[in-house]
Amino acid sequence: MAYTYMLRCSDGTLYVGSTRDLEHRLYQHQTGAGATYTRERLPVSLVWCEEFENVGLAFAREKQVQNWSRVKREALIEGRYGDLTALAKKRFE
Repeated sequence: MAYTYMLRCSDGTLYVGSTRDLEHRLYQHQTGAGATYTRERLPVSLVWCEEFENVGLAFAREKQVQNWSRVKREALIEGRYGDLTALAKKRFE
């Protein structure tokens, strides 16, 4: 199994990652041994995750979610899946 996950950092920013061992990776982030980004924004908390059959799928999802706007990420966290398509559309004024 593999996971794509999202953390909320102490400054309110969102960090997206993927891993084969979610529990261990969360421990690394929370103790400052994770990514430089989260190390500078402790404490962090898990706000969302998805499980995949393999790490390749989890990594692809990580890259997809990393490219999303904050508003779209928040909709994902809140489980507002019906809003995701509308939030993906570019708005031209």
